[in-house]
Amino acid sequence: MPGYLALVRGNRNFRLLWFAQIVSELGDWFYTVAIYSLLLEFTHKASSVGFAFLLQVLPQFFIAPVAGVVNDHLSRRRVMMFADWTRAGVVLSMVLVTGPGRIWLLYTLLFLETVLWGLFEPGRNAAIPNIVPEGEVIRANTLASITWSLNFTAGAAVGGLLAAYLGRDTVFVLNSLSFIGSALLIRRMRFTEPHVEAKTAVRARDLFALTPVVEGIRYVRGKRRLRATIFVKCGIGVLGANWVILPVLGERVFAIHAPGMDIHQAGMLGMSALMASRGAGAILGPTAATAWAGERGSRLRLTIALGFLAAFFGYIGLGFAATLLLACLALVVAHSGLSSVWVISTTMLQLQTDDAFRGRVFAAEFGFAVLTMSASSLIAGWLVDGGMAVERVAMLAGVAMLAPVALWVWAQRFWREKTRAPELQ
Repeated sequence: MPGYLALVRGNRNFRLLWFAQIVSELGDWFYTVAIYSLLLEFTHKASSVGFAFLLQVLPQFFIAPVAGVVNDHLSRRRVMMFADWTRAGVVLSMVLVTGPGRIWLLYTLLFLETVLWGLFEPGRNAAIPNIVPEGEVIRANTLASITWSLNFTAGAAVGGLLAAYLGRDTVFVLNSLSFIGSALLIRRMRFTEPHVEAKTAVRARDLFALTPVVEGIRYVRGKRRLRATIFVKCGIGVLGANWVILPVLGERVFAIHAPGMDIHQAGMLGMSALMASRGAGAILGPTAATAWAGERGSRLRLTIALGFLAAFFGYIGLGFAATLLLACLALVVAHSGLSSVWVISTTMLQLQTDDAFRGRVFAAEFGFAVLTMSASSLIAGWLVDGGMAVERVAMLAGVAMLAPVALWVWAQRFWREKTRAPELQ
């Protein structure tokens, strides 16, 4: 903990980025429960939640090539500010979704927000090595992950309560304001961006040219360890099904009934409890994993395999859980593992990649990951609507986690090859 406090207190740029993360992510998790409960109330279909999640992730695959080039040619700070200001307007427009006839508008707005997030996130990840010394990168990523998890836990819990008692529109307005706050914080950052200083004036058509994309592909193709690490988050994407599983479990199996509440309000509270437990696990996992692994490449890679196994056991347990408490404990185990995988794979990519290519590498990583997230969430929605018990869908998702375990173990042969590169590479 002293190391994290020193990083925040002693590094102004990281502190501003960290505060921006807190503000914007709290807003995001405030409104997640509101959106999913709205869809289940208006459509009565689990597949509508799966489709909404697809719109929240899949566009990143198509925007990834442009997002990578944009973040490797323009100021990443300015790109993040643009994304935040625009998302504020997009999210505020969700108050216009007042009935089943306007679900199309919600889907459109989710798509637009995702495109903007696809611009923002590669820039944030690529900027961290520019504002944090190399020896502090893993600590910065761990703190960012812990913060994400705390925001997720608090946002899902409080957001469910706000949506249940004050209405969904209140939550949408708060999320819009959170993006404005994030943009104002990032605006105050001042740091060197070597990738911009090394380039001449950029023309609009340069951002959509294929040459930088081809250069990025060649760069990754020549590094087998980097190539293997890029696909780690695809393994996490296999459990994209949880974005369907948890809302349905919360509404239909573990609804929390309170005096004066209707079934939809009780469902929102159930969702909040499950999603907050997922966030709690995501707090514990990276904290313990990075403390144990440190910067030792062999331990970092072992932790990825163990994290996938924890997700396997957690979702098998979720499928068998007979009470809300057991379900919450299973989610803590599963997402402790997955969050550790996220932090460690991000750190490995940052340390392996040259600054000039970092935006494209992270855009590609997110692009591939969202493909598996999209597919798994759609399949989960179809299975539930087709009559399969949501508990069984959870167990199937857990079994599917054995695939990334096996693939990552196979990929370890790349690290056993003789090379002059550092161990992480």
